Amino acid sequence: MEKTDTNRALIAHLAMFGACAGWGLMAPVGKDAMTHGIDGISMVTFRVVGACLLFWIASFFAPKEHVPRKDKLLFIGAAVFGLLCNQCCYTIGLSITSPINASIVTTSMPIFAMLLAALILKEPITGKKALGVLMGCSGALILILTSAAATSDKVGDIRGDLLCLFAQFSFALYLSLFNPLIRRYNVFTVNKYMFSWATLMLFPFTFGHVRDIVWGHPIPASTWWEVAYVVGIGTFLGYILTMIGQRTLRPTVVSVYNYVQPIVSVAASLLMDIGVLKPTHALAVVLVFSGVWLVTKSKSRKDMEKEKAAL
Repeated sequence: MEKTDTNRALIAHLAMFGACAGWGLMAPVGKDAMTHGIDGISMVTFRVVGACLLFWIASFFAPKEHVPRKDKLLFIGAAVFGLLCNQCCYTIGLSITSPINASIVTTSMPIFAMLLAALILKEPITGKKALGVLMGCSGALILILTSAAATSDKVGDIRGDLLCLFAQFSFALYLSLFNPLIRRYNVFTVNKYMFSWATLMLFPFTFGHVRDIVWGHPIPASTWWEVAYVVGIGTFLGYILTMIGQRTLRPTVVSVYNYVQPIVSVAASLLMDIGVLKPTHALAVVLVFSGVWLVTKSKSRKDMEKEKAAL
């Protein structure tokens, strides 16, 4: 039994590492594609529609689940915050700013999750959490101010940084509002409906744009491979691996893997010469990472209630 638990834990750790490493590489790969023929609107359309098709295909081989009409409609809201706002803002933001900045900003999601949990779920804000939020916000502010003074998108762009920051807020809001819904079903059922609603809402507005971008001028084959990576690995496989990890590992352990993304992204961006690492970036990383660490290490309301019950 212990061996089974050990194997399950190992698989969960490998799944989370693979997902976060894949997302970390997605930032420079996606950025490179969006500088060689694919713009942000086209990329997010390929990402949403492509993943929708992949999840529908995969769902035919997954266990069938009955989804009441009420939950099918609730998936509309989940698709708006978890996919449309999140992926549109992140992808378009990435097309404007540097992949290094975009990956650093992604680690701020637990801070937003904590703030929303305090507002929506009435989770207590401890001194450690407050300090973590202050440090994380300071890091984000340094990053944004650095981008505001930058003359090259290799350093960053304040518009892109803010869009990527809003993407994290949107995803944290999605987790706060729809966590009970997404826990009721398996990964294929959840994403099949979410990506379907997202496609129905997005595609009518972007189809003409994508058609003109794709056929207006030739696009290198390498760019299409990069788009395939964003859709297949960064989105489809990434979502599956994350849910495998989340079913076994504690939330605090899962959140630690957020740190893998910027490490992979910074290394790949420097190797691909599409990003510049400045001292202010390093300071922002330290502040954001420290802030997230403090937030995730803080006690939740359940922890406090258990301690009171034990006394």
